[in-house]
Amino acid sequence: MLKLREHAMSYPGYVGAENLVSDKDPSIVAIITTWDSVEQWRDWQESRMRGEIMKEAEPLLEEELRVSVYRVISTVRWVG
Repeated sequence: MLKLREHAMSYPGYVGAENLVSDKDPSIVAIITTWDSVEQWRDWQESRMRGEIMKEAEPLLEEELRVSVYRVISTVRWVG
């Protein structure tokens, strides 16, 4: 996964990433990446290099990779 992160870091629009590991099952990992735009993330997602890295990683995966896209929305600060 470090190889994948290094590749993402070189792509335009990459902001950062967090790796989350389940306390109950350490084989469950969520990787959250942040990008300037969905379009820049899609460019990286569809890149040849990412595809090659994911092919190498496939034998290590216990399940098929699941990808979800979320948008950050501003929160309202409540004054009390």
